[in-house]
Amino acid sequence: MDVSQRGSGYTPEAVTVELDRVRKSYDGGVSLAVDEVSLRAERGQMVVLVGESGCGKTTTLKTINRLVEPTSGRVLIDGVDTAGVDPVALRRSIGYVFQGIGLFPHMTVADNVGITPQLLRWGAGRRLHRVRELLELVRLDPAEYASRLPAELSGGERQRVGFARALAAGPSLLLLDEPFGALDPITRDALRDDFQSIQRELGLTAVMVTHDMTEALLLGDRIVVMQQGRVLRQASSQEVLSDPGHPYVASLMASPRRNAERVRTMATGSGAPERPR
Repeated sequence: MDVSQRGSGYTPEAVTVELDRVRKSYDGGVSLAVDEVSLRAERGQMVVLVGESGCGKTTTLKTINRLVEPTSGRVLIDGVDTAGVDPVALRRSIGYVFQGIGLFPHMTVADNVGITPQLLRWGAGRRLHRVRELLELVRLDPAEYASRLPAELSGGERQRVGFARALAAGPSLLLLDEPFGALDPITRDALRDDFQSIQRELGLTAVMVTHDMTEALLLGDRIVVMQQGRVLRQASSQEVLSDPGHPYVASLMASPRRNAERVRTMATGSGAPERPR
């Protein structure tokens, strides 16, 4: 079934997200975890923040839903400064998926997926309908999975439930913090492909954090490379590939290029791939 026909929550109006010179200090300004970050995600676009651990990408992500309050600068969603929005209401309107998943262990899959609609005081029938269609959307049979507890699921199944929960209230914006990092390669690839299809089909605006440059290139409409709290390069995937624009960005690009060349060499039988030194 076409996703747009599943229910009113599946045809949200995509939003724009803009960070305007955002800074964050945890020590009164002695150091900056995020330093003058400006970026923009257009409607329906996937923007990926990439960089090594500690570069500020997760802090930047969390300023969007005010899990982290910026020290200065502005975060705007469809032109509205989020500083003037109730933070609880803001977070309930934004889907959020992270590596640890964070499912409530004592609650069933259905109750986990339906927790935000329950907090929004949706009726029981509406919640049940949403849970069923979301489980179908993430390829989990409601009859088989709705009554299970998280401990009865595989890692990939738990992450699928995490995606369903993030979509439960029909958000127009989705934030993702290393959502595939803890999964085995086969599960990660399958779930990544399914997520990309869902994001495009629903027209969601999304901002994702990863340290994996290959993943960033595969998923991102726009790539934002960060180092030490600052943005070094932001451009389309194709532009970053063709013109890294900074030595650090070029170094991040080297690994996926080498791996692609090794696989190509092996596939064509043109010789043994060069081993890393």
